[in-house]
Amino acid sequence: MSDTQTPFAPGFQERPFWWEAAPPAPTETPLPDTAEVLVVGGGIAGLSTALELARNGMKPLVIDREPIGWGASSRNGGALSGAGSLGKTRGDLEQAFGAKFVAELAEEGEQAFEDFEALVKRENLDCDYVRCGRFVGAHAPKAMEALKKRAEMINKAGGEQAFILPKERVGEEIDTPRYHGGMLLLRAGSLHPAKYTQSLARAAAGHGATLISGVEMQGYTREADGGFMVQTSRGRIRARHLMLGTNGYTGTMTPWHRRRLIPVASYMIATEELGEERVRRALPHLRVYGDTKKILYYFRPSPDYRRILFGGRASFMDADTKRSAATLHRFLTHLIPDLRGVKLTHSWKGNVAFAFDMMPHVGVNEGVHYAMACNGSGVVTMTHLGKAAAHLILGGGNRPSAFSRLSFPTRPFYTGNPWFMPVVGTAYQIKDRLEGWTVTEDR
Repeated sequence: MSDTQTPFAPGFQERPFWWEAAPPAPTETPLPDTAEVLVVGGGIAGLSTALELARNGMKPLVIDREPIGWGASSRNGGALSGAGSLGKTRGDLEQAFGAKFVAELAEEGEQAFEDFEALVKRENLDCDYVRCGRFVGAHAPKAMEALKKRAEMINKAGGEQAFILPKERVGEEIDTPRYHGGMLLLRAGSLHPAKYTQSLARAAAGHGATLISGVEMQGYTREADGGFMVQTSRGRIRARHLMLGTNGYTGTMTPWHRRRLIPVASYMIATEELGEERVRRALPHLRVYGDTKKILYYFRPSPDYRRILFGGRASFMDADTKRSAATLHRFLTHLIPDLRGVKLTHSWKGNVAFAFDMMPHVGVNEGVHYAMACNGSGVVTMTHLGKAAAHLILGGGNRPSAFSRLSFPTRPFYTGNPWFMPVVGTAYQIKDRLEGWTVTEDR
């Protein structure tokens, strides 16, 4: 392939673009022998739990086998919404869970977004947050019906925040001929996920939490008094409470949770600097964006509005990030033809976790607290569920989250290895094609 054909700019890196401004760094803190609450997982869920516990007078300890914030918490697209992300891949929420309960979940989801904004302000989190709105493109005419139902659910939960745009108005939101209409969601925003995760970690530490990287949990036993003896790669810790926030990186030491999570790699690319004028030509209102396909896209401008960041399911097998970058580049330039010829500077991936019911989960199993299953929309969701997990630990008069009343399903014989994902991915591709979505090669 010639230099004019390759999608890679000179100096192309297989590393998160977000880490240029906020690379995760290891900590050198000694490991204590005891902890009031041991939180396993130094991503958004675990840090949110630790922050809320510390604000309420407890002394949580957060451990992670990698640097704090190394996982998907610092690799995601940085797109935020409330109820707009609730069970977004499902069209049968009311049939599955009942209209009244779905309304309760949606109201909590909308409140979670407001609480998130209040958190950013209260803790003075340096994360480039802006309420910019979200546009969801309909990949086929029939997808408009699903978007109308979702808009109705959102508006019932939080006022007139979601609007349906017909095909002739798509150009107001994105320079593409591909979408057949879409939904505009006003209560949505964007941030820099690596800066958010680091700011959240600093806030938790500032309130009294201890954060230690390079520590892997290797097993645990329940003690007679209800506490836990936890074996780690650096010794044993006795903890009064144990909480898991491992999501897409949940390991074999917690098999009950692992059997309920489907880890999926999500891939992203960053374009070379295009300048704000060209970015605005492609994305006029500088929102965050997604669509309704099974093989969905999510994308946005960079915080300085000089690049476009684009993500999706480039592969349903574990693919290297240079190969996935070429696939995502093809998706991007097919969606927005004006970007043909644009080069890429970064490509990366991170594990998200889906539940079998496509819903987020928080709760307790055999004494072990958990907040898991972001289902591809983790910033607000995991911030909220981490706080909800903290309230379950604190007890007292805290009202439990409605999400804690959801059962956490699994499937017979499933152990946490998603061997079926290539088959599922092929089925999704076929479904999208049957509905009229095909990606042609660049010309």
